[in-house]
Amino acid sequence: MGLNIWGVEISFRFSVFITLLALAILVVFYVGAATLVDFDQWALTIPPEEGGTAWLPFGWKGVLAALPFAIWFFLAIEELPLAAEESHDPKRDMPRGILLGLATLTVCAFLTLFLNTAIAPGAAGIADSDEPLFLGFQAIFGEGVGSKALALVAVAGLIASFHTIIYAYGRQIYSLSRAGYFPRALSLTHSTRKTPWVALLVGAALGYAVALTIHLLGDDHPVGAVLLNMAVFGAVLSYILQMASFILLRLKKPDMERPYRSPVGIPGALAALVISAVTLVALFIVDEVYQRVVIGAAIWYALGLLYFALHGRHHLVLAPEEETAVRGE
Repeated sequence: MGLNIWGVEISFRFSVFITLLALAILVVFYVGAATLVDFDQWALTIPPEEGGTAWLPFGWKGVLAALPFAIWFFLAIEELPLAAEESHDPKRDMPRGILLGLATLTVCAFLTLFLNTAIAPGAAGIADSDEPLFLGFQAIFGEGVGSKALALVAVAGLIASFHTIIYAYGRQIYSLSRAGYFPRALSLTHSTRKTPWVALLVGAALGYAVALTIHLLGDDHPVGAVLLNMAVFGAVLSYILQMASFILLRLKKPDMERPYRSPVGIPGALAALVISAVTLVALFIVDEVYQRVVIGAAIWYALGLLYFALHGRHHLVLAPEEETAVRGE
C-alpha cells in the first residue's frame, strides 16, 4: 500500500519485477513436476461419492463448488483498464495487455492445477492443504532447505496478486468517489504524489476489518477461502453486468467506434454471462458457511444501493460522455 501511495511508477516497476519472479518460480516447478507426472497414481485417487467418477468424485455438485475457486485463477484481470491513463497508447496497449494477461493466466492456471495434482502427494493429499505448491516442491526437491526456499519465493505470486489488486481498488474507490457514487472525501489525492491515498487507506482498513471479523468468528473454514467467495460474488455480479452491457452496445450501437473488437462477440459474452450466473447461484447453495458470508456480502451491496438511492444519485458528477448519453445525442 505504501508503494502505491508513493507513486504509480515505483508501484508498476515493483509489480513487473515481482510478477516475473513468480513466473520464473512457476517455470521451475513445471519443469521439475513434468518428470514425475502420474495421473493414475496421484490425480485420480479421491474416492468417489455415490454417483461420482474418478474424474468427478463429487459429481456435478463438486464442479459447482469448485467454480468460485476456478474463477479466482483469473479474477481481477478485468481491472487492467484502470491503468489506461498510465499507458502510452491506450487503444493499442490495453487490448495487447489484456490478451497477453489472459493467455498467461490460462497457461499457468492449467499447468499448475494439473501438474500439482499429478505428483505426490496427489489430489487427495493437497485437498486439505493451505500450501499445495509447497507440497509440490517437496515432491520434486525433497524436504530440505531448497524446497522451502523455493516455496518461500513462490509467495511472490501472492504478493504480485494483491499488490496489483491494491492499485485497482484504490483507483476504483477514487473514481467512484470523484463521480459522486461514494463520499467525496474518498477522492482526495496526495499533495505531492497525486495518488489516491485516502481511497487506498480506507480500502485497506475495510479489508482488514472484514478479514479480522471472519477470523474472530472462529469457523473451521480458512479466512482466505471465505474472502475468496465474497470477492467472487462481487466479481460475477460485475461480469454479468459487463456482459449484458456489451451485448446491448453491440445490438444498439453496432457502428460505434471501437478501438478493439472482441473476436468472440456476442456468443462469447453470452457464454461468460452464463458461467457467471451459474457461479452466482452456486455461491448460495453449495456450502452453508460460504452461503452465509455471501449473503453478508449481498447485504453490504444492498446497503450501498440504499446509500446511492437516498444520497449518491443526487450528487453525481457526470463525465462528458455520460452527459451526452443523458441528452440522447
